[in-house]
Amino acid sequence: MKLGLWIGAAIGAVALYVLSHVWAALKSPLRSIPGPWIARFSDIWYFAAVQRRGQTFQETSKRLHHQHGPIVRYGPRRFSFNDPEAAKIIYSHTRQFPKSSWYDAWRRPEGHNSFADRDIKRHASERKLFQSTYSLSSLVAYEPHVNLCGDLLTQRLDELIGQSPHRAGAVLNLGHWLQCYAFDVISSITYGRRWGFLDAGEDVDGLMAALDSRNYYAFVVGIYASLHPYLLPLRNRWMAWRGAGDVDALIGFTQRQMAVLQEGEEADYNEESSGLGREPSFLAKFCRRHLEKPDAMPMASLVSMCLVNMAAGSDTTGISLSACIFYLLKNPGCLDHLRAEVDAAAQDNPDHLPFNVTQNMPYLQAVIKEALRLHPAVAMPLERVVPQGGATIADKFFPEGTIVGVNPWVQHRNRAVFGQDADEFNPSRWLSEDKERVALMTRSWMPFGMGTRTCIGRHISHLEISKLVPRLVRDFDFSLAGGLEQPGATWRMDNGWFAKQRGFMVAVKRRQR
Repeated sequence: MKLGLWIGAAIGAVALYVLSHVWAALKSPLRSIPGPWIARFSDIWYFAAVQRRGQTFQETSKRLHHQHGPIVRYGPRRFSFNDPEAAKIIYSHTRQFPKSSWYDAWRRPEGHNSFADRDIKRHASERKLFQSTYSLSSLVAYEPHVNLCGDLLTQRLDELIGQSPHRAGAVLNLGHWLQCYAFDVISSITYGRRWGFLDAGEDVDGLMAALDSRNYYAFVVGIYASLHPYLLPLRNRWMAWRGAGDVDALIGFTQRQMAVLQEGEEADYNEESSGLGREPSFLAKFCRRHLEKPDAMPMASLVSMCLVNMAAGSDTTGISLSACIFYLLKNPGCLDHLRAEVDAAAQDNPDHLPFNVTQNMPYLQAVIKEALRLHPAVAMPLERVVPQGGATIADKFFPEGTIVGVNPWVQHRNRAVFGQDADEFNPSRWLSEDKERVALMTRSWMPFGMGTRTCIGRHISHLEISKLVPRLVRDFDFSLAGGLEQPGATWRMDNGWFAKQRGFMVAVKRRQR
């Protein structure tokens, strides 16, 4: 009898839960906004959509906006926008919209980090601690680190070419090597020591796989972020049982490098010190500030910033570098145009092309912008919460507490902004004499986010990309392989927050000039 009562109570609770959600959906002032019908009542549609095989969520987002227009529902209180004016409101510098609870899954339950922090005032205060270190003028001093890693990548490609019996060159997964490069650059800048991905040519300590796994976990669990404190310990135990790599290796590495500094060995901190100059690593700068003002620069913030550097800085740059090379290979005319510009610049710079040269090469910068427009690293709506008092977005009023966001993959293909050829790779669009159109495109370009939460490390990525792309174009001939050479063929992508390319196979050989 008691069992029957418990079963009846459980069924009644479920029925009440379902009916309350149905009633809320029917009474909602936003009930007219279109989207998948089940998304009106539950986040289960979103949860299933991000895991759907055969179609990444960015493709689903594009399809929904094409079908329904500039505002699309993807959850009971979740709405996606394809409207540049909406993006200006949601990511405004003035009236700030806090991040949604989805970001909670990107932090440890007992702490916070700059990426996941939903507290606007705390985030602004913490960002000020680090802002000067990440400014473009400060980062130019780290150009020797980028040069060194570029040298190492070139050396490894030459070794693979020399070992290959194929006349077309060595066939390899270029995406993997570009991520190795990005990992070693950000490690060198952050810690003064490379992790060693370029040396090994493989996933050292399983860190790449660990970050992919951690990203995918947060990407999915964030939809039901209240479960994160309970699921994370279970996930960590599962990963340990499997013997898989763990992001905690980053924490251990950070602590070991801090110990070196604390032991007074800063003079010998940079490996290959004669070639890298004497600019202190990020960690050295942060530690110095902590020792001078421990309250202003807490140890937890210091460690967190180093981890965010490594976790975000490697994937985003690797993805963006792959996009640049892929689209150039798919568009030989654009590659020829860029090569002419690079060769002209290389006449006065036969070794390394300096950043102060590459950042002023118009076509190169247009290629980078266009590649990141078509393939921004982030492929999900950047969720924000409508603040107190509500907000009118795209001519529709949204009550406070509503989750709103823009997916860069959707906005970057808005034809009203980027033209009827918005789905095509056309770097020249950024060199148009129509200054108003270029200004509109620039305001709508968001591969690193928008507003006060724009990626703090975007200048590092820009430095790396601006240096490596012209070097690869100048020194090597690449051709698509592994089926990518077929007309219309493209790579497979995984979307675990980042739209990560898989199977970027190319044949590479030294360029004959």
